[in-house]
Amino acid sequence: MGTHEQMTTVSSMMERVRNADLSWAKVVSNILSPPVVSALMFTPIAIVFSATSGRALLWCLLYITLTSVLPTVYIAWEVQRGWITDIHMPIRRERFRPYIVTIACSIIAWLALGAFGASPILPIIALISLVQVIVMALITLFWQISMHTMTITGAVIAYGIFFGMPYALLTIPMIMLVGAARLYLKRHTPAQVIAGTVIGSLVPMLVIFLLPI
Repeated sequence: MGTHEQMTTVSSMMERVRNADLSWAKVVSNILSPPVVSALMFTPIAIVFSATSGRALLWCLLYITLTSVLPTVYIAWEVQRGWITDIHMPIRRERFRPYIVTIACSIIAWLALGAFGASPILPIIALISLVQVIVMALITLFWQISMHTMTITGAVIAYGIFFGMPYALLTIPMIMLVGAARLYLKRHTPAQVIAGTVIGSLVPMLVIFLLPI
């Protein structure tokens, strides 16, 4: 094999490695996206703190439909119409309408869980999600931070509060993984990732400790 062919082969191998790395970052961003993390955070809490498995299923369906499914469907519709670049909304101005829809759905979920007799802890989880989205929407007026890191950090903190520190320690690596993926994809700067992590840490602690459970 000649020198030119060897260089071409090496270049091709490096490109495949780069694409593989990009794939893992995209996979992490999709699997641990805010709607998925929100659903994964709520489900075990609903199972543990609901009176029956049937009620837990009902609260999960209500919460996940309102806070995860409907906003995601709306965002996908905007992507299909060409109003949003992709489902992760990389451009700041693309986020405003989806935030309004998500806030409205989160308010309905919060009120419905309280009105229909869910465990007092479950409306608080819905309120955490609502406050996070409101804070994110306000920050988006002048800056863009990572909703991925905010959501996964909020979930880790909530798990630590409700299930104990060992559960939080087990899930902390996911924060670093999500942050690394967002940085690798160049969707956020380090400052934006750190800001998302800080807000994700503060919101659940403030909501949980300021409200009676």
